[in-house]
Amino acid sequence: MPINWFPGHMNSTRQAIKDRVKAGLDVVIELLDARLPGSSSNPLLAALTTGRPSLKVLNKQDLADPATTELWLQHYNSQPHTRAIALDAGDKSPARALIKACRELAPLRGDMHKPLRVLICGIPNVGKSTLINTLVGKRAAKTGDEPGITKTEQKIVLENGFYLFDTPGMLWPRIAIEQSGYHLAASGAIGRNAFDEEEVALELIAVLKRRYPQALQQRYGLAELGADDAVLEAIGVKRGAKIRGGAVQMHKAAEALLMDFRQALLGRITLETPEELTAWHREAAEAEARKAAAAEAARAAEKEKRSGRRAASSGDA
Repeated sequence: MPINWFPGHMNSTRQAIKDRVKAGLDVVIELLDARLPGSSSNPLLAALTTGRPSLKVLNKQDLADPATTELWLQHYNSQPHTRAIALDAGDKSPARALIKACRELAPLRGDMHKPLRVLICGIPNVGKSTLINTLVGKRAAKTGDEPGITKTEQKIVLENGFYLFDTPGMLWPRIAIEQSGYHLAASGAIGRNAFDEEEVALELIAVLKRRYPQALQQRYGLAELGADDAVLEAIGVKRGAKIRGGAVQMHKAAEALLMDFRQALLGRITLETPEELTAWHREAAEAEARKAAAAEAARAAEKEKRSGRRAASSGDA
């Protein structure tokens, strides 16, 4: 599924991050969606902040599968110069753990003479503004259900000697892993005009059938789970998404399923594991290598063809 969404303000966000790194940066907080931690991690951010200690915050843990969240925490905490914590952006006590983790990652900074300079980033609609407002205790950042609410960088003083730089949510120009694209779309990180909701819903059903079949059966009263499109049609019937004549309006059924997932009405669900993400990365790299080899072979064939035409032309002369 091609997803092409890289608005102009995201270009400016990329430049703002580059400028912040040059000006001095001690820790990078990347806010991840605990339901899709790997897919919501921005490879462009990693490239822009190479060498900086990283705090991975698995937000919306209250919506995710606790056992799988623990696997992701172990995965990130095993990486060098990286810490990982899980929290719910609206719960103040665990949110304060974020400040403690940042101080541990940069122990030589954090007073008025050497303030701790922290950049917080995340994909759109991951709950970053809600978390900042929780930390500050007031409405310091705008919040909303649509991606792209924050438009410019904000500097926020959380404590004496602790400066937090907030940036707009940023996606990357091309999502190489197809599964990640579907998961991002299902979570609401991508604007609704950038993908086909029915296609995303069918992919979500495939994941749920494999990992949480009981969630589908219990939520929609399904005795059995057949083909993916049959399940979506059954959801449409249960939710009254019918048109004149009794046919199911599949688009409405897809909207209902996606909304139920985003609001955790299907239960606590995580769409991916660290092992799956590793496999997807490997498959994507292999696909890119095949694509590059095919392109190189095509260029070589075209070059040989041009050489043959030149030789033939020279012989005719």
